[in-house]
Amino acid sequence: MEYFIHLAILVGIYAILALSLNLAVGYTGILSVTHAAFFGIGAYATAILMTRYSVNFFFAIIVGAVVTGVISLLIGRVLSKFRGDYVALGAVGFNMIVWSIFLNWQELTRGPLGIPGIHRPELSIGNMEYSFTSNISFLLLTSVFLLLVYLVCRHITESSFGRALKAIREDEEALAVFGYRTLYYKLAVFVVGAMLASVAGALFASYITFIDPSTFMVSESIFILSSIILGGLASNKGAIIGAVVLILLPEFLRFVGFPSDIAAQTRQAVYGLMLILLMLYRPQGLVGEYKL
Repeated sequence: MEYFIHLAILVGIYAILALSLNLAVGYTGILSVTHAAFFGIGAYATAILMTRYSVNFFFAIIVGAVVTGVISLLIGRVLSKFRGDYVALGAVGFNMIVWSIFLNWQELTRGPLGIPGIHRPELSIGNMEYSFTSNISFLLLTSVFLLLVYLVCRHITESSFGRALKAIREDEEALAVFGYRTLYYKLAVFVVGAMLASVAGALFASYITFIDPSTFMVSESIFILSSIILGGLASNKGAIIGAVVLILLPEFLRFVGFPSDIAAQTRQAVYGLMLILLMLYRPQGLVGEYKL
């Protein structure tokens, strides 16, 4: 039972990441490969505040989101100078810079040793105190955050702001002709997506109780991007479905009776083949509106 609860928590965290990235990539058409960096900034900000300064989790998550928002605004301004595939290259470069800071700024991040001893969240209401130490209680907390993020994303995408984002994806220059400052829209959605990703990072750090730089490499950004492509671009439900599939499918393949000496390699091969076939025959994803 604990195993399934653990998987459900991971699905919830990665669903938040997928929803937040889908705002920029799916709805706006910004090919961003920076999400692991924002995920990591939220995780490290929360971990440092909780372990060194004994800050409450719920305050640390707000501080982490604000810090991530400021950094993403600065990075967004830089990336806005690029066009086409150069945006993706710049995003990869930024992700590598952030990962290098996590790895080498040992006075702050402890470098490759990581930060251990991160506490689970505690909530105080009047004279009552509640700690989310059990996995089932943490699953409830993650589900609440996932619901809030889903509602925020749905509100954004169904508003006039969201319709402008879709128009930017379709033809940014045509929208600019009508007086829309498309750069501001793109920066706004980029910052919002980054701040939501930092929330997932805070949850991840507090759940695992340990973080190190290996979790926030470029490959993690590609994994998150794969989940929204699989589920379907410009679909909030698709983002969640993609996260569910990419988290659970490798676990399901563990129970397939592959020979023990080649089990790991065979699982990866089958996993990759299934994704390739899906992209060939369903390039818009499971429930998406657009092809990448």
